[in-house]
Amino acid sequence: MISTTPIVTPHKNFLATVRSYILLTKPRIIELLLITTVPPMIVAERLLGEGGLPSIGLILVTLIGGTLAAGSANTFNCVIDRDIDAKMQRTCDRPLPAQEISVTGAVCFGILLQIFSFVLLGLTVNLLSAGLAAAATFYYIFIYTIALKRSTVQNIVIGGAAGAMPVLVGWAAVTGSVTSLEDIPAWAMFALVFYWTPPHFWALAIKYREDYERAGVPMLPVVQGLQETARQILRYALIMGAISLLLGAVGRMGLLYFIPAIVCGVVFAKLAFELYKNVDTKKAMQIFFFSIAYLGILFVAMALDALVAGAV
Repeated sequence: MISTTPIVTPHKNFLATVRSYILLTKPRIIELLLITTVPPMIVAERLLGEGGLPSIGLILVTLIGGTLAAGSANTFNCVIDRDIDAKMQRTCDRPLPAQEISVTGAVCFGILLQIFSFVLLGLTVNLLSAGLAAAATFYYIFIYTIALKRSTVQNIVIGGAAGAMPVLVGWAAVTGSVTSLEDIPAWAMFALVFYWTPPHFWALAIKYREDYERAGVPMLPVVQGLQETARQILRYALIMGAISLLLGAVGRMGLLYFIPAIVCGVVFAKLAFELYKNVDTKKAMQIFFFSIAYLGILFVAMALDALVAGAV
């Protein structure tokens, strides 16, 4: 009799395990964080440096260090939330709920990522960038994941500070400072990402409202309903649009930034208003996907604007 059981080779097991560990870091989220790291470096170089691009080496080590720190934060998030993830359709196939790797392995992996991040940034960039990246990790783990996520409807609002920290990491990599008056543009960028985060996640939470309710996570659509969520998305969209213009002013940016900022801000507000008039999942997901494009367009625009202005 010929066995029909598939043969699993050690090589395939190894690759599957590596893939599971990579998935713990939530690569798609990291992509967004990296988008908000390099443009602040370019703007800082233009305003406080010699203009043009910072050194490629500096950009690369800053990105690698930031990736390691974000991967560590996301790994610990997966460890802490593995019980919640198991109850949600969107996350039940993540490595820990699916028992593809052990909790001990995930914890050790997260610790190593953070250590490597701090050492790399501290030795090759500066201690401020290393400390800011580490602070973002600890904030995401202890403030957002442990203290806020399961206890308050303001979880993603307050927790959004962690996602905005890469802006400061990139800025500090060039300037070595985030506390002087000259660093105001960095904090305007921080504010933009901070106010972008809630409408981005609330739009997704509208679609997965039942998932969050089943898992006992007090996301805004679960606690205050869909209409109030849509109202808050519109409110944040308007605030975000105003911050984007303020950023252009304090960052001394030109039309290459202002035109995309105005157009994208109007489109975001229009989508949010349409959702407020008639809440449905399709419109919410339009906002979710457009919010990703919005963040990318604005940060690419500010980088291009800085490069062109620096070359003049």
